[in-house]
Amino acid sequence: MAVIPTDERLLREIYKRYLRPFSEYSDENKTRSAKVWVPIDTMALAKRFRCDEDLIFGRLYYHMNAKYGSHTGSGDQVNFFSMRIGGDRHCVNFPLLASVLSDLQDERKRFIVSTRLAGLSLVVSAASIFIAIYR
Repeated sequence: MAVIPTDERLLREIYKRYLRPFSEYSDENKTRSAKVWVPIDTMALAKRFRCDEDLIFGRLYYHMNAKYGSHTGSGDQVNFFSMRIGGDRHCVNFPLLASVLSDLQDERKRFIVSTRLAGLSLVVSAASIFIAIYR
């Protein structure tokens, strides 16, 4: 059984795959219905993570949309994922995705640094106990 990808891994993969199509959009080169909404291939992502497509779709539509979507000051809703934007299907709000990914990566780095410092302090404590006992 394949491991279900974390939010960070899934968003990093989407970012990597769709950064170029997002960047290539212009008024002269309208490749999709809206600049910020990028259609993604949930089947390709499911194959990449060796899991069912509905797991990827559900993760984006039910979990991440609720977790990372927000409301503006005027009460408008900002969705993370949308079923359909114009003629495009399964679209992510790419600038919001990039912001969420950046926060998740920053959070992961802080966790790694904290864990390593805790491990280092454990080694120093153990060494000082060892020195105190055998001195």
